[in-house]
Amino acid sequence: MFTDMVGYTKLTQSNEPLALKILDRHNQIIRPILPRYRGREIKAMGDSLMVEFESALDATSCAIEIQHALHDYNVSARDEWRIILRIGIHLGDVVHSDGDVLGDAVNVASRIQPLADPEGVCISQQVYDQVRNKLTNTFTRLERRDLKNVQYLVDIYKMVLPWERPPSST
Repeated sequence: MFTDMVGYTKLTQSNEPLALKILDRHNQIIRPILPRYRGREIKAMGDSLMVEFESALDATSCAIEIQHALHDYNVSARDEWRIILRIGIHLGDVVHSDGDVLGDAVNVASRIQPLADPEGVCISQQVYDQVRNKLTNTFTRLERRDLKNVQYLVDIYKMVLPWERPPSST
């Protein structure tokens, strides 16, 4: 799973002290959620996290909780303190080396993350196949994508989160 804060780089250029405070708040909200889903933070890259999970369901459930927590936080946060995240998830074999995780699956996950909408989650076909009958969320299939430096097309699904659903008519 890869996460990335929307607008963080721009904020660091205009107000670095505020950006660093928001990054600290981001970490305070997200990091306690990871172990609930057996997530292991591999590394933080500025405003981005790379996290490894034991299963696609754990990763996807964690992403849902993270986006819920941030959505709830943002409802009451001042505009300049809002934390908007994109999350991308892929499933595949990885190589562990010196505390890092390497391999094609890592590269694909990192390329899926920018495809997510702000406050959104995108997953690969492989993840979708594992979780589609285990979650109450619905998914929208996006066009098959040619991802940068990935030699094959990847099918991507956008997870529909509760606040994105149109109100039901009564």
